[in-house]
Amino acid sequence: MFEFDVTVSSVVRAPATPQANASPATSDQGPSGATGPLSPAQLRAMQRYWQAANYLTIGQIYLKDNPLLRERLRAEHIKPRLLGHWGTSPGLSFIYVHLNRLIAERDASVIYMAGPGHGGPAIVANVYLEGTYSEIYPLISRDVAGLTRLFRQFSTPGGIPSHVSVPTPGSIHEGGELGYVLMHAYGAAFDNPDLIVAAVVGDGEAETGPLAASWKGTSFLNPVRDGAVLPILHLNGYKISGPTVLGRSSDDDVRALLEAHGHEVHFVEGDDPARVHQAFATTLDICYATIRAIQSRARDAGAGGAAGVAERPRWPAIVLRTPKGWTGPAVVNGLPVEGTFRSHQVPLSDVPKNSEQLAMLESWMRSYAPETLFDETGAFFGELAALAPRGNRRMGANPHANGGQLLVPLDLPDYREYAVAVPAPATLRRESTRQLGLMLRDTFTRNATRANFRIFCPDETNSNRLGNVFEVERRCFVGRTLDIDDRVAPDGRVMEVLSEHLCEGWFEGYLLTGRHGLYVTYESFAMISASMTVQHTKWLEEACRFPWRAGVASLNVLLTSTCWRNDHNGFSHQGPGLIDVMLSKRGTVARIYLPPDANSLLACADHCLRSRNYVNLLVIDKQPQLQWLTIDEAMVQMARGAAVWRWAGNEVESDGVPDVVLACAGDTPTMETVAAAWWLRRLAPELRVRVVNIVDLMTLFPANDHPHGMSDADFVTLFTADKPVIFAFHGYQRAVHQLVHGRPSAERFHVRGFNEQGTTTTPFDMVVLNGMSRFHLAINALRRTTRLGARSVELIAQLEAMIAEAVRYAREHGEDPPGIRDWIWSG
Repeated sequence: MFEFDVTVSSVVRAPATPQANASPATSDQGPSGATGPLSPAQLRAMQRYWQAANYLTIGQIYLKDNPLLRERLRAEHIKPRLLGHWGTSPGLSFIYVHLNRLIAERDASVIYMAGPGHGGPAIVANVYLEGTYSEIYPLISRDVAGLTRLFRQFSTPGGIPSHVSVPTPGSIHEGGELGYVLMHAYGAAFDNPDLIVAAVVGDGEAETGPLAASWKGTSFLNPVRDGAVLPILHLNGYKISGPTVLGRSSDDDVRALLEAHGHEVHFVEGDDPARVHQAFATTLDICYATIRAIQSRARDAGAGGAAGVAERPRWPAIVLRTPKGWTGPAVVNGLPVEGTFRSHQVPLSDVPKNSEQLAMLESWMRSYAPETLFDETGAFFGELAALAPRGNRRMGANPHANGGQLLVPLDLPDYREYAVAVPAPATLRRESTRQLGLMLRDTFTRNATRANFRIFCPDETNSNRLGNVFEVERRCFVGRTLDIDDRVAPDGRVMEVLSEHLCEGWFEGYLLTGRHGLYVTYESFAMISASMTVQHTKWLEEACRFPWRAGVASLNVLLTSTCWRNDHNGFSHQGPGLIDVMLSKRGTVARIYLPPDANSLLACADHCLRSRNYVNLLVIDKQPQLQWLTIDEAMVQMARGAAVWRWAGNEVESDGVPDVVLACAGDTPTMETVAAAWWLRRLAPELRVRVVNIVDLMTLFPANDHPHGMSDADFVTLFTADKPVIFAFHGYQRAVHQLVHGRPSAERFHVRGFNEQGTTTTPFDMVVLNGMSRFHLAINALRRTTRLGARSVELIAQLEAMIAEAVRYAREHGEDPPGIRDWIWSG
């Protein structure tokens, strides 16, 4: 090995060489004087390996036949639709080749996360070259037939997408939506002390808000018990059609940005392969040594129970500046391509019809000298294949990138131990989420040795009444702490950061590498990270198609501070939209629970924390609320998803046929519905009322549409075949109409819910504003039935007067009338 000495915040530049006519096959030796840790033989081999990856990348974009150019390239060898992204791919492959060397020489455990959106063919090429791809997909064999299938499957019907995605071995990161690579990387590194996550950040991706927030991950990464994240900011200068901000920024500005976030910055720049190989190898060795030195110092200091972290370490980061579309066509149609935005997707876009471009494509592909990379059978030459790591050290086979292989079930306490004693329905109030906090506290304790459970919450753990967890855990913060801080320490596992993106992203990375957790946020602000929730759901939907993807723990999202009880925050904090988002997802993955009280929440949470491959949405408020069910009743209803609350209704037992059904889903809708039934008993005792409560919203789906859905027969048993149903719903009314569409007499469902009426007001005034108060529900019931005849008019007027009086009282006194505020079930 060469001796080398590169200073902190180093810049290693490879001198530029003319590229217009240069061939990778003839320039792999590099100019004289290219020194670094690579021997001449290593340098030649790594250059050829990189050439092979680039060749396979181009083949996937363009070819459906003649994969090794054993004959002249003809139009019939070209795919009819040219899809894919070349511009970022050579840089991604360059990094992959160098990480392979590091892993092989140091026996390091490394996973690769590709942030640039559509670098899929490059990563697939590298996973194929290392052998993992053919082991998982035997039909994509390491021969001519396998290469043909590899090329044909890319971006074709029934094939694989153009971005790094679920079918790609070694990936835990969906590359289609930009901005999440660094937060996923940190989530993967938490509680994985031996793992290094190489996170390649594209300079286009670096312009997104989530990625900009992600640099703060250094303040939460504990070198004593966590792994390391090595950000590699790949600046090739352009997005799809214009320059990037950081690509045009000076080294000083980029350095200042990353240093402010706690990084030791190393620059590698150039376009001559040999020199850039040596420069990058030098830098990668320095970064690895720095990472291990940080960890060693912290772990030695932490031995014997000391904290081990006095301040935030300065972790290494690499800034790699190389041309976009490196080694691709220099000029096409008289316009520069390599090193410009024109290389972003398909540099030669008219190959099937343009003989000149067909010839250019053949020349481009032959410049990599495929005959020196693959033997007569189409197998990768052995001396090149030997450069890849072995077994599970290959980045495509690392078990951390298939986290279900490492998953250990949570040791959960018996949730019944935290139950609220309910002597009679609706006679006492409790903060339901506080009971969950007790259960989560003990979940932390029981899994402390495994270190596989975390809570992710935007600075709201106490606010959401989960503060009991701080009896045994602390807020994670790696940096300077003050005596006045409350339960803050580097070794905490409650992740509080005021970014829903970071909370969700860290959690996703944590789950996909084989751990468990809970994401807690205010209901309305879950929409900030809703697109991430959607992308994770899509990941799970696709993962179910691949048996080799081992099941992971579910993404559990608890929404509190709901639209109905944001008394002082007002309209900006009132939005139940994530329910609608999740309803649109496939039933194989999506679950929505609306527990009405503490015991129901405990039963739901236990189920969700034990489940696999779901996105579980739990919605319940944190304020004191009426308790309805004993723990045994809650268990039964959780299993069934919905139940008739006989005690709340008064349908005649002899025939069991009501005049009207009052249905509810959600805590506030449940209270208003039961109160409506209570009022109807007093005002019109002869009216036969049934009360139905739904905990598992997905049970409303038809059985063919969701695994939790009920048959039409069960639906009729619950709601009758033809009686009017007044349905009080936590979210937007349209969701229930969507769910019951196609059911017997679906038009009889009259839904009341949140209809974008909100402000800073009292709890009862909120339901009045949205037409979902107990009095509104009772009025709707009276209007939809005929039993009372003309007397309904008088009763409706009486109820409308009650609404007016309640509103008047709230305006005058600033709170709801005692009869409403303190209402309980009686008589």
